[in-house]
Amino acid sequence: MTEAINETVCGAIREALRMIIDPELGRNIVDLGLIYDVSVDDGGIAHVTITTTTKGCPASEYLKEAVRNCVWYVPGVEYAEVRLTYEPAWTPEMMTN
Repeated sequence: MTEAINETVCGAIREALRMIIDPELGRNIVDLGLIYDVSVDDGGIAHVTITTTTKGCPASEYLKEAVRNCVWYVPGVEYAEVRLTYEPAWTPEMMTN
């Protein structure tokens, strides 16, 4: 995958992830700053690193599954791998808009 195509797919993934609303805060997970990293390997394997607002958040599995399902529908993605991390810990300062 060329770098330009990779950037386009990563941008499309981030845009698609705006559809996922955090059930606690009622805002999309991109603007909340819950998406830490998005990359796409050759072959269309997408890697997305996410966090939650608190460690042990009851919505963790819901958010991981929602991200995985959302990313799979982006053109150019053949497989989606979602990793949950708490490093660095999320803070409200990570929010945009």
